[in-house]
Amino acid sequence: MNATPDNLDLDVVAYMQAVGRRARAAARDMARAETGAKNAALLAMAAALEATRETLKAENARDLEAGRARGLDAALLDRLTLTDARIDAMAEGLRQVAALADPVGSISDLNYRPSGIQVGRMRVPLGVIGIIYESRPNVTADAAALCLKSGNAAILRGGSEAIHSNQAIAACIRSGLEQAGLPLEAVQVIETTDRAAVGELLRMQDCVDVIVPRGGKGLIERVTAESRVPVIKHLDGICHVYIDADADLDKAVRVAVNAKTQRFGTCNTMETLLVDAAVAAEVLPRLEGPYREAGVELRGCERTRQILRDAVPASEEDWDTEYLAPILSIRVVDGLDAAIEHIARHSSQHTESIVTENYSRARRFLREVDSSSVMVNASTRFADGFEYGLGAEIGISTDKLHARGPVGLEGLTSQKFIVLGDGHIRQ
Repeated sequence: MNATPDNLDLDVVAYMQAVGRRARAAARDMARAETGAKNAALLAMAAALEATRETLKAENARDLEAGRARGLDAALLDRLTLTDARIDAMAEGLRQVAALADPVGSISDLNYRPSGIQVGRMRVPLGVIGIIYESRPNVTADAAALCLKSGNAAILRGGSEAIHSNQAIAACIRSGLEQAGLPLEAVQVIETTDRAAVGELLRMQDCVDVIVPRGGKGLIERVTAESRVPVIKHLDGICHVYIDADADLDKAVRVAVNAKTQRFGTCNTMETLLVDAAVAAEVLPRLEGPYREAGVELRGCERTRQILRDAVPASEEDWDTEYLAPILSIRVVDGLDAAIEHIARHSSQHTESIVTENYSRARRFLREVDSSSVMVNASTRFADGFEYGLGAEIGISTDKLHARGPVGLEGLTSQKFIVLGDGHIRQ
């Protein structure tokens, strides 16, 4: 069982070390857990969430009351709120993960070598995954589901503003694990709100194999700077759409409007629009109306403002800013090379898209733009684990080692080489 959260004498270091040891032991059990048991646990968790929805909402109300007293803004309170629809969505998410193929134990690239041995690769869990997140209580269920199905043990540290909600969800998770005969320590939700718990988790190399931060830039910067454990993360989502000289302008308008206005506060929302000078005078006026209707403030370079007179002058800082708001920076560029150069200088390597009917330029864009997702004639809003067919995601990685892009079940596993022989010896 977890330590008591109300113990005022709680030694955070000792508590976290105990959590880590339990997680390490549970990870060994989870690595050999059968797919049926993992799925049974996920389905039982979903049922528990639905059966205890009134308790979940009551505990969430305690968090909301405390949040209002602390002066949390309306957007944060909205992310914190558990409605019936959001509880239903959590339960459905668990069932969807249960329906996904289990990556653990799958063998690929099995080939005979001249010596007669067979060499292949097998997917295996990473081990213990620490997840640090803010605000949204549904992350507790989502993260638990993905870690569980991929055969890992999880240590989940939610924000202090959601402590009661997260603990109520944790009770449902424990119920599901118990019903499926899996170790309760396979998913541990940290019960103390002491910020020192985060620092200790980041130093637990002996117990934790990877850290995944989910939250604002400040949280991710802290985790990246302090962690002694490998981190799967993205810091910013400065995403670009480039409208090429050979673009179908009807497609360009649809893609550029959707990439910015479908949702403003997501990491895969376009923040900078690049337009080839050859089509700028034709396409920018067509975009101005839809952006204005959506309440988007336009910030443009000098060439942009010669076409869009109401655009605000863009500063150098704008090209490096993730707005997460109805603000768009626009730059007119001289062709594909200039667009790629701008992206190389200012992108956060999250998601970039080109709109073009020119096959050669599309291929160059795909090959030369160094981001975790690169698209042709599609909105950047598609950069999402569900849209990519992963079923769900733990987050998006802009790193180049191990996982890159949306991180689903496969991203929470690694590969090891396997060799099959029949008494073979090396000559």
